[in-house]
Amino acid sequence: MSSSSNATRHVMTVDLKDDPRGIAAYRQHHRRIWPEVRDSLRRVGVLRMDIYQLERRLVMVMDTKEGFDLKRSFAAHVASHPRCAEWEELMKTFQRAPPGARPGQVWTPMESIFHLEGRATRAPDTRGRRGRPRRGR
Repeated sequence: MSSSSNATRHVMTVDLKDDPRGIAAYRQHHRRIWPEVRDSLRRVGVLRMDIYQLERRLVMVMDTKEGFDLKRSFAAHVASHPRCAEWEELMKTFQRAPPGARPGQVWTPMESIFHLEGRATRAPDTRGRRGRPRRGR
């Protein structure tokens, strides 16, 4: 989890069950997320959410408003509408905890181990004056 001036980034992982039909269904559901779920996530402070997949491994990158508390905010999301609770229960049927998850934990926070910030530096200019390549002497 990292933080900028107005948002906090959460990066989490989960595995999908080894079921090609279930994986296809999970992907299909996320192409048409229920409006109640989308609206609730925004209400509890999710600014942006992206989910990436590699085979059965999913990684979620979520940017949230300042003060967002993962446990409390998701509990509020699930309680906000019966369709949100239904969605979360349905998604759990496709998921399984990844290696390293604590007991009862499905989506598991990942540890940030590297961060590159700022603009890249330019390589030294090997050309002569006026942008012409230097000639050997």
